[in-house]
Amino acid sequence: MNKNVRKTVASVTALVMAGAMILPCGCSKKQELVIYNWGEYIAEETIAKFEAKFPQYDVVYRTFETNETMYPNLANGYDVIIPSEYMVCRLIEEDWIQPIDWTKLPNVDQYMDPMFRSVTYTDNAEISSQVLDYAVPYLYCTVGLVYDANKVTLPENTTDPKEIWGALFDPKYDFSIGMYDSMRESIGAALNYCGYSINSMNNEELQQARDLLVAQKSSRQPALGVDNLKDKMAAGEIAASIAWSGDHIVMLDRVEELGKTDIDLQFALPEGSNWSVDMMCVPTNCKNYDGAMDFINFMYDPQIALENCEYVGYSTPNTAAKDMLDPEVSGNIYYYPTAEVFATLEVYFTSDEIEEKYTEVWSTVKASA
Repeated sequence: MNKNVRKTVASVTALVMAGAMILPCGCSKKQELVIYNWGEYIAEETIAKFEAKFPQYDVVYRTFETNETMYPNLANGYDVIIPSEYMVCRLIEEDWIQPIDWTKLPNVDQYMDPMFRSVTYTDNAEISSQVLDYAVPYLYCTVGLVYDANKVTLPENTTDPKEIWGALFDPKYDFSIGMYDSMRESIGAALNYCGYSINSMNNEELQQARDLLVAQKSSRQPALGVDNLKDKMAAGEIAASIAWSGDHIVMLDRVEELGKTDIDLQFALPEGSNWSVDMMCVPTNCKNYDGAMDFINFMYDPQIALENCEYVGYSTPNTAAKDMLDPEVSGNIYYYPTAEVFATLEVYFTSDEIEEKYTEVWSTVKASA
């Protein structure tokens, strides 16, 4: 056997022995850990860094575009899922997720912003009080309008829903627009434009929102999607779009990357709009609970939380990571609202009745020409 072959064999043998030492029970087989997250919602190196720190795990990473497209797939078997708070409340009620073990989450206990302990996550007080028993905040955002100020003019510093959402719903405008292909965001924006609560259960108000969305689809033919709208805004293909505040930051980066000096993307937040927090939870059919706890705790390492926050563009609930952000970002009330701004916003509520009514509205909108 020549020297190079002996060296290779020795190296492989050493790696196998090392693997056997660090993996549970001396077994060389890795444990699969299946993560189900939004598209474009994690820093590029996070999974590799997690696997380097926890070599006993082999991560399978899958993505979804909306809470509603995630929900039917829960039976497929995931170890960590990252839905929004209103979907978390629904999953608690339907016994789709299980309690988390806070004794295994020292990073979360140390660095989670205390404000999340006092949030009203739903109008069901019993469920709202249980949310942090089942879920850990990952990132959060507000919902507003991103627009190219070179094509769209809004009154300075306006928070009036009619003035802001008018860019999307008023047929007098002839510029191209984008809409999230997402039930709660689309119906919520329509309700907010009409002056109603984004959780309205009033039949007449919901019909008005439905008719507004149907008319918008017919007369203005908005580009539909989620992640694709970021590219369309950055490229100047559309002039205004509903957007999560985090997507605004991503769009600004892409405008710079493309060298589009003729595009000036601004963000406007209407009073009464939505703020939303996406949360890490563990399904009841999870196969790797310990791995799920390790992953959630790892995501709260301040440096990892900072990297994810900066890459994705959304707001971090990690106090140490926030302290490391550029003050222009951490001090922006659209990304990190003050208590006064939070008081003007709503989270989405959920119940069987809400889901039934809103799904009926959304089905009509989707089926319209």
